[in-house]
Amino acid sequence: MAGKAVLPTGIENFEEMRTRGYYYADKTGLIRDLIKNTGKVNLFTRPRRFGKTLNVSMLKYFYETGCNRELFQGLEIYREKELCESYMGKFPVISISLKGVSGRTFDEAKGMMRSMIGEEALRFEFLAKSSRLSETERMQYRALIQVGKTGSFVMDDELLKCSLRVLSRFLHKHYGQPAMILIDEYDVPLDKAYHLGYYEDMAELIRALFGQALKSNDSLYFAVLTGCLRISKESIFTGLNNFKVYTVQDVRFHEYFGFTDTDVRKMLAYYGLEQRYDEIREWYDGYQFGNQGIYCPWDVINYCGDLLDANAVKPQNYWINTSSNDIVRKFVDKANAVARNEIEVLMEGGSIKKEIYQELTYRDLDSGIDFLWSILFTTGYLTQRRRDGDLTELVIPNREIHTIFARQIREWFAEETGKDSRKLAGFCRAFEENDTASIEEGFTSYLKKVISIRDTNVKKEMKENFYHGILLGIFGHMDDWDVRSNAEAGDGYSDIMIEAADKDIGIVIELKYAENGRFDAACSEALKQIREKKYAQCLIDDGMKTVYKYGIACYKKRCRVVSEAAG
Repeated sequence: MAGKAVLPTGIENFEEMRTRGYYYADKTGLIRDLIKNTGKVNLFTRPRRFGKTLNVSMLKYFYETGCNRELFQGLEIYREKELCESYMGKFPVISISLKGVSGRTFDEAKGMMRSMIGEEALRFEFLAKSSRLSETERMQYRALIQVGKTGSFVMDDELLKCSLRVLSRFLHKHYGQPAMILIDEYDVPLDKAYHLGYYEDMAELIRALFGQALKSNDSLYFAVLTGCLRISKESIFTGLNNFKVYTVQDVRFHEYFGFTDTDVRKMLAYYGLEQRYDEIREWYDGYQFGNQGIYCPWDVINYCGDLLDANAVKPQNYWINTSSNDIVRKFVDKANAVARNEIEVLMEGGSIKKEIYQELTYRDLDSGIDFLWSILFTTGYLTQRRRDGDLTELVIPNREIHTIFARQIREWFAEETGKDSRKLAGFCRAFEENDTASIEEGFTSYLKKVISIRDTNVKKEMKENFYHGILLGIFGHMDDWDVRSNAEAGDGYSDIMIEAADKDIGIVIELKYAENGRFDAACSEALKQIREKKYAQCLIDDGMKTVYKYGIACYKKRCRVVSEAAG
């Protein structure tokens, strides 16, 4: 790919993107639309990994005094001559990210907040000598950037709370122009504080910080904030009147966060990957922001990079490596019978209708299942298809998110299975005793309890993976079994292979999905595959004196089991 732009994996700085040869999907139209529709304070809520940080960086480099105009040459905004003349490089800009404010204690997190604001204040070190500031103001500025013996910023709590307001006032006096304030990932400290037990303290600090900087601040031109959740006004944004919020349900600005279909097609054509369009659409498309279909850019960029580097030949789950996915597990844990049935509908490719609560607090994570639907929606694990009055039709957006739900459901089921050790032991003992009736009865019982994660739209092999995963979750509790999944055996790879070494018993299992309930044909196919691929031979070679071969056919929440001994 000589001469091609580099794929911007993990690049969130606009200047770096434009000066170091990275591919850039042009989102500068956001600047034009924001100028024409701006409020005093503008909050954009989108899931993580949809380009919020890069867009904040883009705004900073466009508006900031002394900007490099060449960064925008050839881009959409550069064609707006009058807007560029009036706004480009005309304002002092304060730009901070709260993404890294994640201390284990409130004091530690507060120290990170001091560092983040202190580092930003250091960009304006000329203020310490500015003739447009009084000596008292210059002293106050120096207090913002003062460090102690350990090298840490030491501004006191009161100064920390008013730091953004004070800095904007000093910049206003120095430049004669009010400042812009950009705050990226504003809700991350609240997320961390909720999980680590100091939510109230952090909420109070951020309420004070934002209240000082964003409310009745004559030195503020306008502000842009980004985050995942729209935190309720009562908890954070008290008293902000000129406050516009743009969520994933809003049409305005819908195309500027994430990749549109046009963006993806252009990128694939540029790198000669057009033949991968259908699989990229299946795995990473499916989000709907406003009325615009959107792909997750993090996934598309990473997969294209892996394809070009020959690190992958099929789509990967990139989202799962960037988020703990705790919210999905919390949801599965809390789901009652009705919610579990609704999850099954979603996992089968269907939709459900729910009322979405737009204003949330992190306490709502523990307030009940109704709030968790809303949080799954705002964080990108569900997306909308249409709105019907107060109800929103929700679906799982794509194959990638489907696999995340599937994994969390399997882990939940494995833990639930382990709680009944007696039933578990009896089920596993049936495999050692070649008791197909008990295996069939036991597996059917488990299938009736598990949340089904089948998807009517997926290939037969992926449906089989569901049942495969359920069995592995059950067998994982058997400490005296050596369980191998998709292990090389004979002339291929067996689904599941087990050695009960202390009993000299070997077990080979091949799972098949019984299309339309054709159990007998599927079981016969499974046993035939075991024989023809000689899966049992490696167990015999390992010294297993008794080897059982099982063909298991599954359809919905039923199964059939047939077996034969290795000859």
